[in-house]
Amino acid sequence: MHHKCQPCSIRAQFVKFCSTVFLCGVVSIVSAKSSNPSSQNSLMMAVAWKQTAAEYRALYYQAYNIARMQVERALSTRTPGDKTLAVVMDMDDTILNTVNYWGYLINNNQAFFDDSIWDRWIPENKVVPTPGSVDFLAFCKDNDVEVFYVTSRNQGAKTFEYAMDHLKINGFPYADENHLTVLTDTSNKQKRQDEIGNDYEIVLFMGDNLNDFKRVYYVTDIDERTKLMEQDKDLFGRKFILLPNPTDGHWIRAVFGESEPPPTNTNREILRKAATRSSWEQ
Repeated sequence: MHHKCQPCSIRAQFVKFCSTVFLCGVVSIVSAKSSNPSSQNSLMMAVAWKQTAAEYRALYYQAYNIARMQVERALSTRTPGDKTLAVVMDMDDTILNTVNYWGYLINNNQAFFDDSIWDRWIPENKVVPTPGSVDFLAFCKDNDVEVFYVTSRNQGAKTFEYAMDHLKINGFPYADENHLTVLTDTSNKQKRQDEIGNDYEIVLFMGDNLNDFKRVYYVTDIDERTKLMEQDKDLFGRKFILLPNPTDGHWIRAVFGESEPPPTNTNREILRKAATRSSWEQ
Protein backbone atom coordinates (compact mmCIF):
# COMPACT_ATOMS: atom_id res chain seq x y z
CA MET A 1 0.00 0.00 0.00
CA HIS A 2 1.29 3.44 -0.91
CA HIS A 3 1.36 5.95 1.91
CA LYS A 4 1.48 9.72 1.26
CA CYS A 5 4.45 11.44 2.70
CA GLN A 6 3.66 13.98 5.44
CA PRO A 7 4.34 17.09 3.29
CA CYS A 8 2.03 15.77 0.57
CA SER A 9 -0.69 15.08 3.09
CA ILE A 10 -0.41 18.58 4.57
CA ARG A 11 -0.47 20.11 1.08
CA ALA A 12 -3.63 18.15 0.21
CA GLN A 13 -5.37 19.28 3.37
CA PHE A 14 -4.37 22.88 2.65
CA VAL A 15 -5.76 22.69 -0.89
CA LYS A 16 -8.99 21.17 0.45
CA PHE A 17 -9.25 23.97 3.02
CA CYS A 18 -8.74 26.68 0.36
CA SER A 19 -11.31 25.07 -1.90
CA THR A 20 -13.81 25.00 0.91
CA VAL A 21 -13.20 28.65 1.76
CA PHE A 22 -13.55 29.61 -1.92
CA LEU A 23 -16.81 27.73 -2.34
CA CYS A 24 -18.23 29.18 0.83
CA GLY A 25 -17.31 32.62 -0.41
CA VAL A 26 -19.07 32.04 -3.73
CA VAL A 27 -22.16 30.74 -1.96
CA SER A 28 -22.13 33.77 0.32
CA ILE A 29 -21.86 36.15 -2.63
CA VAL A 30 -24.68 34.42 -4.50
CA SER A 31 -26.81 34.38 -1.36
CA ALA A 32 -26.13 38.05 -0.77
CA LYS A 33 -27.11 38.87 -4.33
CA SER A 34 -30.27 36.82 -4.20
CA SER A 35 -31.29 38.42 -0.90
CA ASN A 36 -30.59 41.94 -2.14
CA PRO A 37 -34.06 43.51 -2.52
CA SER A 38 -33.01 45.61 -5.50
CA SER A 39 -31.89 42.53 -7.44
CA GLN A 40 -35.41 41.11 -7.10
CA ASN A 41 -37.27 44.36 -7.78
CA SER A 42 -40.18 43.65 -10.11
CA LEU A 43 -39.97 47.22 -11.47
CA MET A 44 -36.31 47.01 -12.51
CA MET A 45 -36.63 46.03 -16.17
CA ALA A 46 -39.59 48.33 -16.90
CA VAL A 47 -37.94 51.34 -15.26
CA ALA A 48 -34.62 50.64 -16.95
CA TRP A 49 -36.47 50.65 -20.27
CA LYS A 50 -38.13 53.97 -19.49
CA GLN A 51 -34.82 55.43 -18.37
CA THR A 52 -32.62 54.30 -21.27
CA ALA A 53 -34.44 52.92 -24.31
CA ALA A 54 -34.38 54.98 -27.48
CA GLU A 55 -37.45 52.96 -28.43
CA TYR A 56 -39.34 54.44 -25.47
CA ARG A 57 -38.67 57.98 -26.70
CA ALA A 58 -39.39 56.96 -30.30
CA LEU A 59 -42.86 55.76 -29.35
CA TYR A 60 -43.65 59.23 -28.01
CA TYR A 61 -42.41 60.92 -31.18
CA GLN A 62 -44.43 58.43 -33.21
CA ALA A 63 -47.57 59.13 -31.17
CA TYR A 64 -47.21 62.90 -31.45
CA ASN A 65 -46.45 62.70 -35.17
CA ILE A 66 -49.66 60.73 -35.67
CA ALA A 67 -51.53 63.21 -33.47
CA ARG A 68 -50.31 66.10 -35.60
CA MET A 69 -51.42 64.34 -38.78
CA GLN A 70 -54.89 63.85 -37.34
CA VAL A 71 -55.14 67.49 -36.31
CA GLU A 72 -53.94 68.61 -39.74
CA ARG A 73 -56.58 66.42 -41.36
CA ALA A 74 -59.28 67.90 -39.13
CA LEU A 75 -58.12 71.44 -39.92
CA SER A 76 -58.21 70.74 -43.65
CA THR A 77 -61.86 69.64 -43.60
CA ARG A 78 -63.29 72.47 -41.50
CA THR A 79 -66.21 74.51 -42.79
CA PRO A 80 -67.67 77.82 -41.51
CA GLY A 81 -69.79 77.31 -38.41
CA ASP A 82 -68.05 74.16 -37.25
CA LYS A 83 -67.25 73.79 -33.57
CA THR A 84 -63.78 74.81 -32.44
CA LEU A 85 -61.37 71.88 -32.59
CA ALA A 86 -59.89 70.49 -29.39
CA VAL A 87 -57.67 67.71 -28.13
CA VAL A 88 -58.04 66.14 -24.68
CA MET A 89 -54.82 65.19 -22.91
CA ASP A 90 -53.90 63.15 -19.89
CA MET A 91 -50.88 64.53 -18.02
CA ASP A 92 -48.66 62.02 -16.18
CA ASP A 93 -46.76 59.77 -18.61
CA THR A 94 -48.56 61.45 -21.52
CA ILE A 95 -47.17 64.97 -21.58
CA LEU A 96 -45.14 64.66 -18.37
CA ASN A 97 -42.27 62.22 -17.91
CA THR A 98 -42.36 60.84 -14.35
CA VAL A 99 -39.33 58.57 -14.60
CA ASN A 100 -37.52 60.46 -11.83
CA TYR A 101 -40.11 59.12 -9.37
CA TRP A 102 -39.61 55.55 -10.55
CA GLY A 103 -35.84 55.91 -10.23
CA TYR A 104 -36.37 56.92 -6.61
CA LEU A 105 -38.45 53.80 -5.98
CA ILE A 106 -35.69 51.58 -7.39
CA ASN A 107 -33.02 53.29 -5.27
CA ASN A 108 -35.17 52.73 -2.19
CA ASN A 109 -35.99 49.09 -2.95
CA GLN A 110 -39.66 49.81 -3.62
CA ALA A 111 -41.12 47.23 -6.00
CA PHE A 112 -44.65 48.65 -6.30
CA PHE A 113 -46.13 52.11 -6.75
CA ASP A 114 -46.13 53.99 -3.44
CA ASP A 115 -48.81 56.67 -3.16
CA SER A 116 -47.28 58.40 -0.12
CA ILE A 117 -43.95 58.80 -1.92
CA TRP A 118 -45.75 60.02 -5.04
CA ASP A 119 -47.54 62.69 -3.01
CA ARG A 120 -44.22 63.92 -1.60
CA TRP A 121 -42.57 63.81 -5.02
CA ILE A 122 -45.21 65.79 -6.97
CA PRO A 123 -44.44 69.19 -5.34
CA GLU A 124 -40.74 68.78 -6.14
CA ASN A 125 -41.47 69.60 -9.81
CA LYS A 126 -39.17 66.88 -11.13
CA VAL A 127 -41.40 66.12 -14.12
CA VAL A 128 -40.13 67.03 -17.57
CA PRO A 129 -41.98 67.07 -20.92
CA THR A 130 -42.29 63.78 -22.74
CA PRO A 131 -40.63 63.67 -26.19
CA GLY A 132 -42.66 65.55 -28.78
CA SER A 133 -45.35 66.83 -26.41
CA VAL A 134 -44.34 70.50 -26.26
CA ASP A 135 -43.98 70.81 -30.03
CA PHE A 136 -47.31 69.13 -30.70
CA LEU A 137 -49.26 71.25 -28.24
CA ALA A 138 -47.57 74.42 -29.50
CA PHE A 139 -48.71 73.40 -32.99
CA CYS A 140 -52.27 73.08 -31.65
CA LYS A 141 -52.07 76.52 -30.08
CA ASP A 142 -50.71 78.09 -33.27
CA ASN A 143 -53.66 76.66 -35.21
CA ASP A 144 -56.36 77.64 -32.70
CA VAL A 145 -56.94 74.06 -31.63
CA GLU A 146 -57.71 74.14 -27.92
CA VAL A 147 -56.02 71.77 -25.50
CA PHE A 148 -57.81 70.42 -22.43
CA TYR A 149 -55.84 68.64 -19.71
CA VAL A 150 -57.78 66.12 -17.64
CA THR A 151 -55.85 64.33 -14.90
CA SER A 152 -56.53 62.34 -11.73
CA ARG A 153 -54.42 63.39 -8.76
CA ASN A 154 -54.86 64.00 -5.06
CA GLN A 155 -52.16 65.71 -3.02
CA GLY A 156 -54.54 67.57 -0.77
CA ALA A 157 -55.47 71.24 -0.87
CA LYS A 158 -52.71 72.17 -3.31
CA THR A 159 -53.42 69.45 -5.87
CA PHE A 160 -54.67 71.83 -8.55
CA GLU A 161 -51.82 74.27 -7.89
CA TYR A 162 -49.20 71.53 -8.30
CA ALA A 163 -50.74 70.37 -11.59
CA MET A 164 -50.89 73.92 -12.92
CA ASP A 165 -47.25 74.46 -11.96
CA HIS A 166 -46.29 71.38 -13.97
CA LEU A 167 -47.96 72.82 -17.04
CA LYS A 168 -46.45 76.27 -16.66
CA ILE A 169 -42.93 75.20 -15.69
CA ASN A 170 -42.71 72.92 -18.70
CA GLY A 171 -44.02 75.48 -21.18
CA PHE A 172 -47.34 73.94 -22.16
CA PRO A 173 -49.99 76.17 -23.75
CA TYR A 174 -53.48 76.76 -22.34
CA ALA A 175 -52.17 76.53 -18.78
CA ASP A 176 -55.22 78.12 -17.18
CA GLU A 177 -58.26 77.21 -15.12
CA ASN A 178 -60.51 76.85 -18.16
CA HIS A 179 -58.32 74.15 -19.70
CA LEU A 180 -57.12 72.16 -16.68
CA THR A 181 -59.34 69.69 -14.84
CA VAL A 182 -57.94 67.84 -11.83
CA LEU A 183 -60.07 64.99 -10.48
CA THR A 184 -59.18 64.38 -6.84
CA ASP A 185 -61.82 61.82 -5.86
CA THR A 186 -62.19 59.69 -8.98
CA SER A 187 -60.34 58.39 -12.02
CA ASN A 188 -63.51 58.62 -14.12
CA LYS A 189 -62.82 61.22 -16.81
CA GLN A 190 -65.94 60.50 -18.84
CA LYS A 191 -68.10 63.29 -17.42
CA ARG A 192 -65.53 66.00 -18.10
CA GLN A 193 -64.79 64.59 -21.54
CA ASP A 194 -68.49 64.69 -22.40
CA GLU A 195 -68.71 68.30 -21.23
CA ILE A 196 -65.84 69.28 -23.49
CA GLY A 197 -67.45 67.37 -26.36
CA ASN A 198 -70.64 69.41 -25.99
CA ASP A 199 -68.81 72.62 -26.82
CA TYR A 200 -65.92 71.49 -29.00
CA GLU A 201 -65.17 68.99 -31.74
CA ILE A 202 -62.70 66.68 -30.06
CA VAL A 203 -60.18 65.59 -32.67
CA LEU A 204 -58.48 63.05 -30.44
CA PHE A 205 -57.76 61.85 -26.93
CA MET A 206 -54.21 61.10 -25.77
CA GLY A 207 -53.21 59.08 -22.73
CA ASP A 208 -51.12 56.22 -21.36
CA ASN A 209 -54.14 54.37 -20.00
CA LEU A 210 -57.22 53.02 -21.76
CA ASN A 211 -59.31 54.74 -19.10
CA ASP A 212 -58.08 58.05 -20.53
CA PHE A 213 -60.28 57.32 -23.55
CA LYS A 214 -63.43 55.61 -22.24
CA ARG A 215 -64.65 54.59 -18.82
CA VAL A 216 -65.94 51.32 -20.21
CA TYR A 217 -62.38 49.95 -20.06
CA TYR A 218 -62.38 50.26 -16.26
CA VAL A 219 -62.79 46.56 -15.46
CA THR A 220 -60.81 44.14 -13.31
CA ASP A 221 -60.66 41.20 -15.70
CA ILE A 222 -57.67 40.99 -18.03
CA ASP A 223 -59.46 39.19 -20.85
CA GLU A 224 -62.56 41.38 -20.65
CA ARG A 225 -60.44 44.52 -20.80
CA THR A 226 -58.63 43.19 -23.85
CA LYS A 227 -61.92 42.24 -25.53
CA LEU A 228 -63.31 45.75 -24.95
CA MET A 229 -60.18 47.27 -26.45
CA GLU A 230 -60.40 44.98 -29.49
CA GLN A 231 -63.93 46.27 -30.15
CA ASP A 232 -62.42 49.75 -30.58
CA LYS A 233 -59.33 48.72 -32.52
CA ASP A 234 -60.15 51.02 -35.45
CA LEU A 235 -60.02 54.07 -33.17
CA PHE A 236 -56.39 53.65 -32.13
CA GLY A 237 -54.16 55.98 -34.10
CA ARG A 238 -57.27 57.84 -35.28
CA LYS A 239 -59.32 59.02 -32.28
CA PHE A 240 -57.33 57.42 -29.47
CA ILE A 241 -53.55 57.78 -29.27
CA LEU A 242 -51.88 55.65 -26.62
CA LEU A 243 -48.53 56.36 -24.99
CA PRO A 244 -46.31 53.61 -23.49
CA ASN A 245 -46.36 52.95 -19.75
CA PRO A 246 -45.19 49.56 -18.41
CA THR A 247 -44.99 50.63 -14.75
CA ASP A 248 -48.51 51.70 -13.73
CA GLY A 249 -52.06 52.26 -14.88
CA HIS A 250 -55.32 50.37 -14.89
CA TRP A 251 -53.71 47.36 -16.55
CA ILE A 252 -52.28 46.88 -13.03
CA ARG A 253 -55.83 46.91 -11.66
CA ALA A 254 -56.81 44.16 -14.08
CA VAL A 255 -53.96 42.01 -12.77
CA PHE A 256 -54.27 42.66 -9.02
CA GLY A 257 -57.81 43.97 -8.61
CA GLU A 258 -56.50 47.37 -7.54
CA SER A 259 -54.36 50.03 -9.21
CA GLU A 260 -51.88 50.40 -6.35
CA PRO A 261 -51.36 46.92 -4.87
CA PRO A 262 -49.28 46.60 -1.69
CA PRO A 263 -45.85 44.91 -1.94
CA THR A 264 -46.90 41.57 -0.43
CA ASN A 265 -45.63 38.11 -1.27
CA THR A 266 -49.13 37.25 -2.45
CA ASN A 267 -49.01 40.09 -4.98
CA ARG A 268 -45.53 39.08 -6.09
CA GLU A 269 -46.94 35.63 -6.85
CA ILE A 270 -49.87 37.19 -8.71
CA LEU A 271 -47.39 39.19 -10.78
CA ARG A 272 -45.37 36.06 -11.54
CA LYS A 273 -48.49 34.26 -12.70
CA ALA A 274 -49.44 37.23 -14.90
CA ALA A 275 -45.96 37.18 -16.45
CA THR A 276 -46.26 33.47 -17.21
CA ARG A 277 -49.82 33.32 -18.58
CA SER A 278 -48.20 31.95 -21.70
CA SER A 279 -45.11 29.88 -21.02
CA TRP A 280 -43.25 27.20 -22.94
CA GLU A 281 -43.45 23.85 -21.19
CA GLN A 282 -40.79 21.26 -22.02
